[in-house]
Amino acid sequence: MTRRSEQISLHLNAYLTAHSTPPDPVLRELATETAERFPSEVTLQVAPEMGTLLTLLTRLGRARSGIEVGTFTGYSSICIARGLGSGGRLLTCDVSEEWTSVARKYWEKAGLSDRIELRLGPALGTLRSLPEEEAFDVAFIDADKLSYPKYWTELVPRVRSGGLIMVDNTFSHGRVLDAGNDNPSVIAVRTMNDHAAADDRVELIMLPIGDGLTVALKH
Repeated sequence: MTRRSEQISLHLNAYLTAHSTPPDPVLRELATETAERFPSEVTLQVAPEMGTLLTLLTRLGRARSGIEVGTFTGYSSICIARGLGSGGRLLTCDVSEEWTSVARKYWEKAGLSDRIELRLGPALGTLRSLPEEEAFDVAFIDADKLSYPKYWTELVPRVRSGGLIMVDNTFSHGRVLDAGNDNPSVIAVRTMNDHAAADDRVELIMLPIGDGLTVALKH
C-alpha cells in the first residue's frame, strides 16, 4: 500500500501516475517496508508522485543545500537528496529513532548516506540552533502540524534568495475549508497558509497534489 494524491479521483490518479516517472526499486521497497512496519502511520509518507515532484523541483532550482523538517522513514529525503547538485548536502530533522533507523538503511541503499545528515530532537530547537543566515537552497516542511507557523517563521530567513520552501499537507485533508473546524492542527495549518500567502518575502502557489503542497519562491 502506498499513498496517493487525495484531491483527485482514483481513475485520474492512476492516469497521472502512469504518465509520471515511477519510483525506482529502492523507493518501492521503502514504501512496502514502511506500510508493513508502521501501518498506522503510513500516511505520514509522501505520495510517490509527490516524491517525483520534490526531486524535479530540487533539481530545477539547482539546489545544493537543503533542509527537511519531518523525516519519517526517509522517502522524501531520498527524493530531495537525489535532486541536489554535485556535492549537495541535506539536513533532516526528526524525533523518532525508530522511524529514522529505517531511513538510514534506505539512504545507504540509495547511495546517499554521505549527503544526508540527521539531527534527532524537536525540529524547532534544531532550527533555532542554526545560524541566522541564508544557508539553504531548498526547504521541505512535513512534520507536526501544530508547529507549522513556527517552522515557517524560522525557515524563511534561512533560505537564500531564489530558493524554494515547500510545505506538505496544506489542505489538511480538506479541513482548511471548514471555518467551524477548531482542531488545533487544522487551525495551525490554516494560520500558516494565511501567513505564507501574505508574506511579501515569497511568491507561492498551492498545488492539489497529495494533501496539498505549497511551493514558495523566496525573493
